[in-house]
Amino acid sequence: MKIREMQIDDLEQAISIEEELFSVPWTMNGLFSMLVREDALFLVAEDKDKIIGFCGAFMVMDQGDIVNVGVRPERQRQGVGRRLLQALIRRADEKGVTSLYLEVRASNRTAICLYEGLGFRQAGVRKGYYEEPREDGITMCRTAVDGH
Repeated sequence: MKIREMQIDDLEQAISIEEELFSVPWTMNGLFSMLVREDALFLVAEDKDKIIGFCGAFMVMDQGDIVNVGVRPERQRQGVGRRLLQALIRRADEKGVTSLYLEVRASNRTAICLYEGLGFRQAGVRKGYYEEPREDGITMCRTAVDGH
């Protein structure tokens, strides 16, 4: 498995992951418009020329917002998400980012445990943040001091 920066040619496979995982997935145009932003960093996990996961963040000054993490269902619980996030954290650190934020569904215990294992801590709750189904979002933060 190789972790690398996402390319425009990867969008179709990334969208297929989006559609498989999320009740309100990003569109191709939406993901494209985020990928080409100057402040964006999107990474993919590739295995045998197939995209098996991706993540992305926007970084402004010393803060970053992780906007998505997705791994194909058949490849979950194999360390793909952890490796993607570790690479994202490392690259954010290199860019001078000292705080990373994300939101996660309150019911997504697996993801919450992954994030906690990478040094993220709960920072708050956003009531009704997610749609279909309506659910609270847990805001998590990782600072250079808290992280591993």
